Amino acid sequence: MLRSTRKDSKSAWKVLIMDKFTVKIMSYSCKMADITEEGVSLVEDLYKRRQPLPSLDAIYFIQPTKENVVMFLSDMSGRSPLYKKAYVFFSSPIQKDLVAQIKRDSSILPRIGALSEMNLEYFPIDSQGFITDHERALEELFCESAEGFNKYNACLNAMATRISTVFASMREFPRVHYRIAKTIDASTMTTLRDMVPTKIAAGVWNYLSKYKTSIPEFPQTETCELLIVDRSVDQIAPIIHEWTYDAMCHDLLCMDGNKYVHEVSSKNGSASEKKEVLLEDHDPVWLELRHSHIADASERLHDKMTHFVSKNKAAQLQQARTGGELSTRDLQKMVQALPQYTDQIDKLSLHVEIAGKLNVIIREQCLRDVGQLEQDLVFGDAGTKELINFFRTQLGVSRENKLRLLMIYAAINPEKFESDKGTKMMQLAGLSADDMIAVNNMRCLCTDTKKSSGGAFTLKFDVQKKKHAHRKERTTEQSAWALSRFYPVLEELIEQLSKGELPKDEYNCMNDPSPSFHVVPTTTSTSVHTSPAHSMRSRRTGGSWARPRGSDDGYSSDSVLKHASSDFQKHGQRIFVFVIGGATRSELRAAHKLSSKLKREVILGSSSLDDPPQFITKLKMMSAEELTLDDLHI
Repeated sequence: MLRSTRKDSKSAWKVLIMDKFTVKIMSYSCKMADITEEGVSLVEDLYKRRQPLPSLDAIYFIQPTKENVVMFLSDMSGRSPLYKKAYVFFSSPIQKDLVAQIKRDSSILPRIGALSEMNLEYFPIDSQGFITDHERALEELFCESAEGFNKYNACLNAMATRISTVFASMREFPRVHYRIAKTIDASTMTTLRDMVPTKIAAGVWNYLSKYKTSIPEFPQTETCELLIVDRSVDQIAPIIHEWTYDAMCHDLLCMDGNKYVHEVSSKNGSASEKKEVLLEDHDPVWLELRHSHIADASERLHDKMTHFVSKNKAAQLQQARTGGELSTRDLQKMVQALPQYTDQIDKLSLHVEIAGKLNVIIREQCLRDVGQLEQDLVFGDAGTKELINFFRTQLGVSRENKLRLLMIYAAINPEKFESDKGTKMMQLAGLSADDMIAVNNMRCLCTDTKKSSGGAFTLKFDVQKKKHAHRKERTTEQSAWALSRFYPVLEELIEQLSKGELPKDEYNCMNDPSPSFHVVPTTTSTSVHTSPAHSMRSRRTGGSWARPRGSDDGYSSDSVLKHASSDFQKHGQRIFVFVIGGATRSELRAAHKLSSKLKREVILGSSSLDDPPQFITKLKMMSAEELTLDDLHI
């Protein structure tokens, strides 16, 4: 986008103007240094008072809203425009009437260098993950109340738009698979929440159909797979304790996104100072350990420190003085005392500190016992008796962890919460009133309203062994580490999709000739020129389509290219999976793992990426009110 303006622009430096939404897209994708490299000297907010710079050209990267177009026109029309020339890039397709509004102003037309649809409204979170930034999707799509109907539609439309821009910018035309509403039959009522994946699939399909005619070089035949599901496919994954390094950092440490704050000794040896670091792809140690089990990560960090000491003579002398076996912490202190202390060791020390903190929390919160019971509940090796016994005997377990255990239990045994048994268990666990709301609101994620056996909680897991297992054991994947049995349902679904074996009674495909949704509304498509920037990305750029979120910490932002673990250029068609209502780190890990296993790049998208505390808070914000399509008289 920025490079395409260089061809016919005479000014060496330009001003970049963005709205609140597009500035967020930009910050996820690149850093200020990257923007400056492309000839941008100043970044401005569209809605703030700006100084006129009539000798400079301006690049507008904005959403195609009426308010934004009005602001742009007021900047560039009349006798004294703010800038010499304007290159305008819209983040998604613009309505025809807004294009007409721009064309009507004769003073502005000669000042426009480009008017293009960039189709860029997604936020890359790592090399194989993106979000649409709908933090309130659970509340707006699954909490059904009459007042919320407008929010429901607005959220659906925005989400479909943003998902489709992924395919526009990557030049991919997918087969669109989606989870069907199980309750569409004569005997049951269909709720709005049942329809969410169907409606998103229809919205995405509508945009894709338009792209085939409006975007140059957009594929006319299918090039990849897209599977759209909602959070109801797996209610346990967002709640259960994950034991990988990445998941534990975000679950147990008070991190702000990927930002971790730690204390380091100041260079002059006085009091320690706080330092912010980003746990992202630019850090090779993070990249290597993030998907490892915490015990494995701790061992590997110790080995790395030991290896460094063995290669360093000064360290060996110090080890000889102290004598005996050294702990990882001792090794860390020793290495930091050396004059050869480098950026590499700085990173290593950071991770030794983090792993140490995690191990302390695991010990203090009795998380091994909690984790063991969680997995035993999921795999049918424990039930009501064991849970009650745990609550009575494990007095050191926090209320938050008891809440998570009960939420897992409720997902597996919904019928227990139809009577006062569930209430008694929640009281035994000492849950607060809003904790109880979170447990009860899990039924908002259920898509089956039949009351015959499982009540409103009934989930669609067809695994019902005699021991009431909620998930099949995966005998093919044995791990050397404890608490590694759990896997997200999404992992199984991706493998089924790759083999073409998705259950026909649960999943439809928009591309099949039968669905009635193929009637594409003849709503406005625009006559806006498509910028050359559209085709700057080849269709098979592998894992480099997304770069880590930018920051001002001085790290390189080309990390995904540098550290890409595998090259997908020679591999099969991509698989995209979109989870409505928030994805988990275990699901993002599954995308990386399956890319290697299936030899196909798997990209995970979602409305948000949630860690357990965030997910539970979102559940508390939901209302459990039921509303059917009949209530709305559509």
